[in-house]
Amino acid sequence: MISNDMKIRMEKGIAKVHAALELGGGHTILSTGITGDDSRLAKAVCDVGVKMIEPNHPAVALARGYKGVVTMHEAEQIRYEITVGQMAEVTRGVRSVVPSDVYITVGIPGGFTEIVPMPLREEDFAKMAFAGADGLHTHKSSLKDLEELVTMAHKYGLLVDAYIGMSTDLHTFGLPADSADEVYKTAKQMESVGTDMIGLMTGMSYEGVEAGAIHPMIQDRLAALVEAVKVPTLAEGGINLTNFQAFRNTKVNILVIGTSIDKMVGKAAQDAVLAFMEY
Repeated sequence: MISNDMKIRMEKGIAKVHAALELGGGHTILSTGITGDDSRLAKAVCDVGVKMIEPNHPAVALARGYKGVVTMHEAEQIRYEITVGQMAEVTRGVRSVVPSDVYITVGIPGGFTEIVPMPLREEDFAKMAFAGADGLHTHKSSLKDLEELVTMAHKYGLLVDAYIGMSTDLHTFGLPADSADEVYKTAKQMESVGTDMIGLMTGMSYEGVEAGAIHPMIQDRLAALVEAVKVPTLAEGGINLTNFQAFRNTKVNILVIGTSIDKMVGKAAQDAVLAFMEY
């Protein structure tokens, strides 16, 4: 009864992504973390040209000091306690203050591989679509779970971005693939089940390398991802002002940036307050 309506909705969503990439010459950034939870900051980054933004449940837990968490690592442990309803509320707030051409992808409990399994109901997908999300930011760790999520998301006109990680990661943030060859194969499988954007977790990108560079293993993994699929690609983790150009040189399309921006926003707030305290 509404299948064509939702098909049109998805077409509009991917058009936003392609427009953002065209504007950046094949590249763009996706702003997450504090800029995806605070509507004022979401508007601020969009006012200077950001076209993709990501509210997610661990960032909401951290931003609100839920149960006293003060680090993202702590927030990851209790992220599943943030509700889909709360994420819909955050999404409505962000959507109401940013331009209509901004793509919003949202991380919700159950969309990640949670410490406590969180089943997603059909009404949860509808709730996020009606809140103004264009897509879901996901970190499932099995192809079957991802396929089921993609099918239901598409039913409600939501795109899906999903990630590849490593079996040794501190937190499970995607389908495991420990070599570049496995990344290639896994990305192909993810694309085959309809995943709209495919990303690679890159948290170790700055370890043991000179300033401005990324780890050779990460370069190899990103090269495999970019070669494997036709859908837009993402990199998330460890990206900062020092090494972001090295990431662009890998030809990955979208850089997901959270902690770097969070730290800069926090430093700016401290500097502003200190300036007033001098009087």
